[in-house]
Amino acid sequence: MSARIIDGKALAAELRAAVAAETQRLVTAHGLQPGLAVVLIGDNPASKSYVASKSRALVEAGMRPFDFKLPAETGEAELLGLIKKLNGDSAVNGILVQLPLPRQINTSRIIASIDPDKDVDGFHPLNAGRLMSGLPALVPCTPVACLKLIKTVHESLVGIDALMVGRSHIVGNPLSQVLLNENATVTVAHTFTRHLPELCRRAELLCVAIGCAEFIRGEWIKPGATVIDVGINRVTVDGKSRIVGDVNFSEAVEVAGAVTPVPGGVGPMTIVCLLVNTLRAACMQAGLPPPAV
Repeated sequence: MSARIIDGKALAAELRAAVAAETQRLVTAHGLQPGLAVVLIGDNPASKSYVASKSRALVEAGMRPFDFKLPAETGEAELLGLIKKLNGDSAVNGILVQLPLPRQINTSRIIASIDPDKDVDGFHPLNAGRLMSGLPALVPCTPVACLKLIKTVHESLVGIDALMVGRSHIVGNPLSQVLLNENATVTVAHTFTRHLPELCRRAELLCVAIGCAEFIRGEWIKPGATVIDVGINRVTVDGKSRIVGDVNFSEAVEVAGAVTPVPGGVGPMTIVCLLVNTLRAACMQAGLPPPAV
């Protein structure tokens, strides 16, 4: 029996509608229109496309976009000056600096300069510490998206045996902490982990974010497990280019109980979760209760 396909596009559409409704409620009840500033440096085609999709999503949700496109040669001091200005602008509730940055700019310094309460990417050390301490925090969008997808399969994660393959500060580390905060029993695997297939076969919930095309094989997956594939890899087969995940989907679908496809799984939800974080930041800054999304 084939696994249930967790449809990220459909879930993202539902969440997008809920975000738009909550945004309209804020505008009507409090005169508050959430605003997000997105800063793009250089002409990286993938980054430009991603930023454009974010801006469209903001407008469709009734939010206010502030787009800043700077040349690739922009210096660190200039970028820090812009962030300082945005930190002090009450119309800007969220700040997102598109990564990667040019090599002349220190990424860690830039992230640390963003007001933690406007850090909708959730990368600021203070937000990372809040998440680790179980305190309210702006959490990175991809882990938030993963949890929402997981909750469509598992209403409760209490005691579930979860394996996080990958330990980046963008996905692996924060997602493992998100799962711990849901009282899952979490193991984190990485480059130096021994006997990875055996670890995978134990997991009721398998989350993968390693950037290696179709690395996780179907025979590694516990029958009936839930598989969340965060990977996005472009491969060429017989002269044709296509996007695949970190999990061999055609094999996984024959073993797993539920699995996210690539594309169409985690990706669509991640952008909508950026809107959720922007809403959350706006409410927090205005002293309002968290949004109901």
